[in-house]
Amino acid sequence: MWNHTRVSNFILLGITDQKELQLPLFVLFLLIYIITLMGNLGMILLIKTDSRLHIPMYFFLSNLAFVDVNYSSSITPNMLVSLLTERKNIGFFACATQMFVFVICGSTECLLLAVMAFDRYVAICNPLNYSAIMSGKWCFWLVAVSYVLSICYSVLYIVCVFSLPFCGSNVINHFYCDIPPLLKLSCSDTRINQIVIFVQVSINCISTTVVILISYACILSTILKIRSTTSKSKAFSTCSSHLIVVSLFYGTIFFMYLRPSSTYALEEDKVASLFYTVVIPMLNPLIYSLRNKDMKEAFQKILERNSVVKK
Repeated sequence: MWNHTRVSNFILLGITDQKELQLPLFVLFLLIYIITLMGNLGMILLIKTDSRLHIPMYFFLSNLAFVDVNYSSSITPNMLVSLLTERKNIGFFACATQMFVFVICGSTECLLLAVMAFDRYVAICNPLNYSAIMSGKWCFWLVAVSYVLSICYSVLYIVCVFSLPFCGSNVINHFYCDIPPLLKLSCSDTRINQIVIFVQVSINCISTTVVILISYACILSTILKIRSTTSKSKAFSTCSSHLIVVSLFYGTIFFMYLRPSSTYALEEDKVASLFYTVVIPMLNPLIYSLRNKDMKEAFQKILERNSVVKK
């Protein structure tokens, strides 16, 4: 009868089953989540309130921060609850919803990072036409298309995973409803589904990576032609934060999804998943704010304004 009973909910085993580690991990990830929310929401507020930051680069950055808030929020609260309590169950629909949201956020982040690389290319390689090319309308459509494409990708993944029959074990040895462990739970042949998902992830990641690589190849070529050391340094500084974020995010994505299923190692994947779903959304605002002169000046301006009001 077990093999013929359809699964209606799943059990997430979480990060660890060692009781002595659960409270320290809860405190650690709660702190990370608070920093993530404060950093990203603070960045959005800062960009919105300071008129000097009303340019395409910061418009894209505010959308990236919005995506990071939702990315982390789709995973971390449920993970924190499971660390603090014995409640490990997640309903079938809740599991599908969680996957739907984090796939949208992950795909949108890939596309936005490519858009931001293109923005830097235009700013450095074609500065005289920057305002005409990166107009407000064009920026809006770039972001809108990123969200729409990501929703389409997510719907495809949901269909590929949750159209499968789950009629055996309902235990997911993970801390959220990720694609690889769910495919392993299906009691049917998943090869076609795995191929479809692999191809879709490849198209998204490789196409955006190509845009980023071409953009930065052109940027590097242009920078090397600049004679002024100061101008070179300024050009590099505007790109360094973005390059760090791209390296961190794409490195873990390629490790997770673009490798043979035979090399799948659950414990390694848990660490990689923690990194790109929990840690990277916290690091992004820190990287951009600490390495960005305009952001630091805008933040300092708000602090000075608040100190004047208090006096």
